[in-house]
Amino acid sequence: MREIFRPAAFALTTACLALALSTISSGEVLAQAKQAPPAKQAPAQAAPPAAAEAPAVKQIALTEKQIQGVLAAQKDVDAITDKIPDNAKPDPKIDAQLDAVAKKNGFASYDEYNSVVDNISLVLGGFDPATKKFVGTEVVLKAQIAQIQADKKMPAKDKKEALADLNEALKSPPPAIENKGNIDLVAKYYDKLAEALGESEE
Repeated sequence: MREIFRPAAFALTTACLALALSTISSGEVLAQAKQAPPAKQAPAQAAPPAAAEAPAVKQIALTEKQIQGVLAAQKDVDAITDKIPDNAKPDPKIDAQLDAVAKKNGFASYDEYNSVVDNISLVLGGFDPATKKFVGTEVVLKAQIAQIQADKKMPAKDKKEALADLNEALKSPPPAIENKGNIDLVAKYYDKLAEALGESEE
């Protein structure tokens, strides 16, 4: 069951993370939001409807250096953010640590690092985990809905919650990728990015 649900949870987490991060502007809250992704810890929690009305992620053209910086920084960022309790108030010391990690890995600030992660996550959400090809978020979500519907081993309650979350994500999909070069760049690093950004959120 876990192996079947994992791709769905990853895509839903990516979609919800992109939507949630687009509503938050400060690095302090971003670190705390990353701490408790809705699909991994409580499948029943869907992105709030208000998130659909929020401004979309500011899309940027990614560079190979930025992707390598995210991959290099991810373990250190996770080590810091994993210690932040849920609903914690912003802490200047933690902000300083996150900024230091970001700067050490080639970013001007933790905010810039988050902007790059947002853009990577936006693209990753459109990759089919089985083929590792970009097909678009809507296609991925529909495939995951079909996969969960066909799963006979998944408990009915979990199935209902997962389907509700995926259908909600389908109603308010992330924006289209503006910088098509980002797709090729993320494809080149797909395995590493999926591991770093997907596994770290479990």
